[in-house]
Amino acid sequence: MEKMVNIYLFGKQYTVPASLTIMKAMEYAGYQLIRGCGCRNGFCGACATIYRVKGDPELKTCLACQTQVQENMYIATLPFFPLVKQIYDINNIPTTQAVMMQLYPEIYSCVGCNACTKACTQKLNVMQYIAYAQRGDFAKCAEESFDCVMCGVCSSRCPAGISHPQVGMLARRINGKYLMPKSQHLEDRVKEIHNGDFKEFLDTLMAESDEQLQERYNNRDIEK
Repeated sequence: MEKMVNIYLFGKQYTVPASLTIMKAMEYAGYQLIRGCGCRNGFCGACATIYRVKGDPELKTCLACQTQVQENMYIATLPFFPLVKQIYDINNIPTTQAVMMQLYPEIYSCVGCNACTKACTQKLNVMQYIAYAQRGDFAKCAEESFDCVMCGVCSSRCPAGISHPQVGMLARRINGKYLMPKSQHLEDRVKEIHNGDFKEFLDTLMAESDEQLQERYNNRDIEK
């Protein structure tokens, strides 16, 4: 017989198979996931979750699609957190430290508590990449924040109200557009697409069935 465990979803007790992830356990318990459910593979950040295990005072964070249930796990999902998302034109933006002061001045109110790093579902050094952003070191900020899935759990724990994922996103955009070496072959290919050089081929792809596309994929040329 399959092992079962007791979990608490939003305070209500359910008995579910111990082999399930939190997300699958919620569906097993009868929840229909409309928000807080995306890729189911740990990449989109939609299923951010906070939980405690009875007897352990530590509040823990995770992605529901990647975390297996435990006995006496008290669970609440965080399908959305209201981050500050500033509007800017990436084609007309300064690449100096001043841009962070202009768009996300709250990063300079960081108290160094490291709650963001402790809360990160991806185990990133969040406080460190905020420090890089404060200094205008966008390349290092981009590298340190590269695996961020924008779940917002770090921001939910921040006493300074910093929107860490948006700060990292801005740094990665600046780094990609202005600081990284240009890829000439990529720019040439984009121009070819804009000029319609691949229109006939793209129209052919759009008209093919799923089976035909799968066959193309299975027989594609792969660089060794």
